[in-house]
Amino acid sequence: MEKKIKESVGILLAHIIKVDKRDVEKEAPLFCDIMGQNFDCDHEEAKKFLYTLMEKEYDLDEHIAIINQALCEDKLSKLHILEQLNHMIYSDTISPDDYKIFEDIKNKLFEC
Repeated sequence: MEKKIKESVGILLAHIIKVDKRDVEKEAPLFCDIMGQNFDCDHEEAKKFLYTLMEKEYDLDEHIAIINQALCEDKLSKLHILEQLNHMIYSDTISPDDYKIFEDIKNKLFEC
């Protein structure tokens, strides 16, 4: 389950980079820091993971559901994930769609 949560959190963070067509190299240090804090992976592992996620097709709702299920009773961890997502959004130019995405993720994370 830990591996699934890691992938799902990584996808949430990478999704912002992908939809805004941000410079992956510029965003990689923040992504690596967040993944290192949450999943004890080093920068090289996290950077490789980010590039893999950027090429991967995914269903965002499926990954939100995985996180929601794993952390159903842990609202503090969900808030922490939202805080990190917010940090990723603020790391570069913010588009109006960023906060639509953020609100959608927030609402889905707190469904259970």
